[in-house]
Amino acid sequence: MIQIIPVEGMKMVMPGDRLGVEIVKALERNGTSLADGDIVVVSHVVVSKAEGRLYRLTEITPTPQAMELARITGKEPPHVEAILREARRIVRVRGEVIITETRHGLICANSGVDLSNVGDGLAAGLPEDPDAAARRIRREIEEMTGAKVAVIICDSHGRPFRRGAVNVAIGCSGIEPIWDRRGEPDLYGRILRSKQICIADELASAAELVIGQAAEGVPAAVIRGYRFKPGETGASQIIRPREESLF
Repeated sequence: MIQIIPVEGMKMVMPGDRLGVEIVKALERNGTSLADGDIVVVSHVVVSKAEGRLYRLTEITPTPQAMELARITGKEPPHVEAILREARRIVRVRGEVIITETRHGLICANSGVDLSNVGDGLAAGLPEDPDAAARRIRREIEEMTGAKVAVIICDSHGRPFRRGAVNVAIGCSGIEPIWDRRGEPDLYGRILRSKQICIADELASAAELVIGQAAEGVPAAVIRGYRFKPGETGASQIIRPREESLF
């Protein structure tokens, strides 16, 4: 049976904190010990806080491009400037929405720059290297507990043609993010030709049920009981290359 266990009672994360250590401490205070095969899903915001990936909006001087986009979208100019600094390119601007390609290659709203759960006057960019962050957190957890775990860094993204955001994996370590089932037979013996399942995204979405997006105060969750393939491919391999894009 699969369980999703919230990591409750973590202290407020500050730059320089070792997230793996803080997650283990919070779990232990709640009477939970990590075990082999557990998957620790961590919100990107606390990773960004620990890395110091924060913008003080009052200290940002917007460029003319940021001022113009702020006029079009109704966003505050310093916020738009932070979005542009995190972007590789602008994909689409419509209404209040700015869709960009981040420096990591992610296509998302506002370059992933988050104003929620970071404090007044601050904005959080995405972690510098989410896969490296996942490896670091996993190493800290395994050194502290001896348990062999996987770690997923998650963020909520919108989806084309569907309302509502869902959590996706932007970084991972210790788990193969994609389950490639091509070549396997279906129930009727038909060979699967294109079935690749993004397990990392599905696990990230499942964890969001307890992590939440508002005032829940739960920055991470443990998924227990799911059998996965260990690996070090990283979530960067989930991103579809632009030459494969259908849109």
